[in-house]
Amino acid sequence: MNVAWFNCSAGVAGDMLLGSLVDAGADPAAIADIVSGLNVDGWALTTDRVDRCGIAATHAVVVEHHHHDDDHHDHVPHRPYRDIVALINAADIPDGVRSRSLAVFRTLGEAEAKVHGVAVNNVEFHEVGSLDAIVDVVGTCAALHVLGIDTVVSSPLATSHGTVRSAHGKIPSPGPAVAMMLATRNAPVRGIDVDYEVSTPTGVAIITSLAASFGPSPTMTVTAVGHGAGTKNPPDRANVVQVVIGDSDDTTDDVESLIVLETNTDDVTPEVLAYTVGALMAAGANDAWVTPILMKKERHGHCLQVLCRPEMAHALRTIISRETGSLGVRSTTLQRFASARRIIMVDVLGHSIDVKCNDHRVKAEFDHSAQAARATGLPLREVMRLAEDTARRLLGDNDEN
Repeated sequence: MNVAWFNCSAGVAGDMLLGSLVDAGADPAAIADIVSGLNVDGWALTTDRVDRCGIAATHAVVVEHHHHDDDHHDHVPHRPYRDIVALINAADIPDGVRSRSLAVFRTLGEAEAKVHGVAVNNVEFHEVGSLDAIVDVVGTCAALHVLGIDTVVSSPLATSHGTVRSAHGKIPSPGPAVAMMLATRNAPVRGIDVDYEVSTPTGVAIITSLAASFGPSPTMTVTAVGHGAGTKNPPDRANVVQVVIGDSDDTTDDVESLIVLETNTDDVTPEVLAYTVGALMAAGANDAWVTPILMKKERHGHCLQVLCRPEMAHALRTIISRETGSLGVRSTTLQRFASARRIIMVDVLGHSIDVKCNDHRVKAEFDHSAQAARATGLPLREVMRLAEDTARRLLGDNDEN
């Protein structure tokens, strides 16, 4: 399995990710050839060798060619989410590039929808809907394809303070959409003491959408290293994203320490327990469930159990106590052996569905499948079958390549 680990300790942006992959060996001409399948003109991809605090890096730049003769689509100052999805679905690009690109823009769209309180299909992209942002996203996905990357892993993401300028005026850094994406994915962050934006919405969307996990570099045999430069060049830190590419044994299980929190209740209604499970999952629990039990004095009750990472234990204990009124919560530490997996985003009749894949199984994401089933009128099981069959085909194509 080919793995790309991105070191985003100085921040992350779309051009930095693209530049790092070019620096690691992705052919810019091959990338541009794939992106041209979008059938959108008025752009060119250039790469420059630059210095960032003594590190030789590649700066990827999307140059836009503006026309003034007509109302060309490229002149639209912002694009609706639905238009970008239609553009990518209609593009003549490899399926893996399409699925990854759709995943990135869906992450952006869902974050913006939550921030602005609108349906995702009604989201209007501003900066992230510009032509250069589209090329950065599709270009990065194309570079991963060119390099044959199966799995993306990332370090914690750097964040800053102060304010950033947006189409809506000055907003706090990190911006609301960036903060929403970080929270939705439970992505770890590392604050750095600068008052300008270091992690952009495009960069954060790419990483939070495509990274299978966050943390230190996985065990692998390193085959290539690249550095992608940001536009800013501060004198006191190297403004680069580093990518380390290598071969990893995809049959190895990841071992992680998790905690099970549990409490027994005999006076909490099923409705409250169901609400509590939902609140725990929304707050970042890995899983939560309720089991009927027979307690002392032959009282019928329920055992509420939550599986979580150690750093989430305090926040989830608070939710349990607040919602159930429990006077005590037990804690047990255990090890989980997680099989290597990846998530492939597929298109089913115009609807994007995530499919979890490992060596033994593919499984369509229920919520995405249910949404597509409601919209198309197809039975849920048929939507899931179509999604899983598409994922198997994509995995087969990757094996042949």
